[in-house]
Amino acid sequence: MKPWHGSAYKTKMHVRNEIINSNNRIKMKTKAIALLLLFMTGTMSSAQNNRQNRQDDYLERRWSQVATQMEPEWYGSDDARRVAETVLSFQKEIGGWEKNQPYHQLEADSLKSALLQKTTRKSATIDNGSTITELRFLANMHAQTKDGRYRKAFEKGVQFILAAQYRNGGWPQYYPVRSTRDEISTDKTMPYSMHITYNDNAMVNVMRFLRDIYSDNEAFRSLDINQSTRKKARKAFEKGIDCILNTQIRIDNQPTVWCAQHDEKTLAPANARAYELVSFSGSESAGITLLLMEIDNPSKRVIEAVNGAVKWFDTNKIEGIRLERIINEEGQKDLVVVKDQNAPPIWGRFNDLETGKPFFCSRDGIKRETMAEISHERRNGYGWYTYAPAEVLKQYPAWQKTIISQQR
Repeated sequence: MKPWHGSAYKTKMHVRNEIINSNNRIKMKTKAIALLLLFMTGTMSSAQNNRQNRQDDYLERRWSQVATQMEPEWYGSDDARRVAETVLSFQKEIGGWEKNQPYHQLEADSLKSALLQKTTRKSATIDNGSTITELRFLANMHAQTKDGRYRKAFEKGVQFILAAQYRNGGWPQYYPVRSTRDEISTDKTMPYSMHITYNDNAMVNVMRFLRDIYSDNEAFRSLDINQSTRKKARKAFEKGIDCILNTQIRIDNQPTVWCAQHDEKTLAPANARAYELVSFSGSESAGITLLLMEIDNPSKRVIEAVNGAVKWFDTNKIEGIRLERIINEEGQKDLVVVKDQNAPPIWGRFNDLETGKPFFCSRDGIKRETMAEISHERRNGYGWYTYAPAEVLKQYPAWQKTIISQQR
């Protein structure tokens, strides 16, 4: 019998321990991998559930979001198809749609009946994103379903947009232009919808839509838009740019900004509703300027227009105030202006053509110097200040740098 050696025993024990430790490490790694896979599966499942929840809550969203901001695959769903049937049924014979209609919620017969009564009016509108929103929705639907009805309705809507343009390049709020009697009886105001309409970015939305058509934007690629329509869209866009340049308000022959609407014949600034008087528009002019800044290799006139608008925005910014929601002495929610030296710049939506100062109106059409002086209803039911020009000033340095490099 060989003598027992402690060192040999220790070696055997060491090997045994290493094997045990190795097995433990393998078990721990396996457990960790299993936990990681479980976590990833749970995360993916949670993400899918969240995504599904976002898709399922479409009825709680605004129509503009449902029409253009859902996940691509949603536009192939049964829910989307039901909405599309409603949109198709309410397209007017002229090719456009009514405004401010939540088509994704029009399920009840009473709502459909009410809207059908409105569709007896021949005119359609580009106001508040109308028609353009429906057309973008149909493009999304066609991309997922290839349903030819969506393409046909889209093409009809494009023809409406092209037909609605004035020879001077502008677009009215409604087309065919509404009669004076119809507008007075419906809106209880003096007619204004025939004017060239920049208000609420109506014309800017149309022009971006046309640019997407002629530039072969991916969103419209499934529609296989023909070259003839693309050429017409480009021509309409270029005419729109000419209109923008020709309506820019000039003071001492220097370009400034635009009014929210301009006369369709004289191109002069024009009134709209009683509280929407002729003015330098701090809001709509921002959208117009950004559109001009998006033009590749802009002409000298476009460059001059942008520089003039930026100068106006910089000169007319208001500093040291902000808007705040409060409960007033009557217990009503109210909007007030408060002093705040740390507040970002803000601009008046309407600025007097003579003094350049912001003004405010109730429905009586009388100019007032402060928002506090107008009625509670108009103070809280309309946007009298805007931050929109801030984006123009933010993008301007890079745009200017690009222009300088192109001119070398």
